Amino acid sequence: MLSPEQVVARLRAAGCVFADDEAEVILGSAAGPGELAEMVARRERGAPLEHVVGWAEFCGLRVLVTDGVFVPRRRTELLATAAMALARPGATVVDLCCGSGAIGAVIGAAVPGIDLFAVDIEPAAVACARRNLPGAFVAQGDLDAPLPDRLRGRVDVLIANTPYVPTDDVRLLPREARLHEPKVTLDGGADGLDIQRRVAALAGRWLAPGGHLLIETSDEQAESTFALFVGAGLTTRVVTSDELAATIVIGTVPSPGAETSAEILATFSES
Repeated sequence: MLSPEQVVARLRAAGCVFADDEAEVILGSAAGPGELAEMVARRERGAPLEHVVGWAEFCGLRVLVTDGVFVPRRRTELLATAAMALARPGATVVDLCCGSGAIGAVIGAAVPGIDLFAVDIEPAAVACARRNLPGAFVAQGDLDAPLPDRLRGRVDVLIANTPYVPTDDVRLLPREARLHEPKVTLDGGADGLDIQRRVAALAGRWLAPGGHLLIETSDEQAESTFALFVGAGLTTRVVTSDELAATIVIGTVPSPGAETSAEILATFSES
């Protein structure tokens, strides 16, 4: 059986910057010597650590992540915690481009009684999300296409962690992402905003009065994402976290007497 020192040495030789931390995760996940050897070999070949061990830590939860599924990033914890702050007990929550279902899992664990709907275009992601979101509506399809009509005008929180990497920049992404995650989960079109445009355009038919739309974006794209939300008639703000190197845009459907996202998030800490 490989010793901890051998695991660290092999991971370091393979170029893993955080070899000590990764070795600890692999050693704690392997069921036996054979599985440990296979996990180390897969990581040496460049498979993402989360695919190797079958899970990712996200907002303190252990989320199942299978091969071929987008790995939830730590920066996306800002999106998840902001959505959690906006959701009320019993709220109707929709997660488009849900991937593994990590965001929905975080909200569901923190906010009682939510009615959760999750959609992704990738079959592997949908299968994974169904395991992470037992009891939720999880469907495969293009953005809002699979949502039941009864949700029109009734959604309280709509989250969309859309792909936002410009097409020409996908080749610059880390090898783990380029080779092990579906391109459709990374490529946001020529300027990175193609899917964001579609989500901003469709949000109005699903959001309830006072409902909120949240999208992760980059610092460089935040102004353009902000403009998309304003163009969709939403009261809009940008929230950033230096600690997570994360930027999100939040829009609220105007409603007399309804709290805005800024009011609800007045005590929200991004860090």
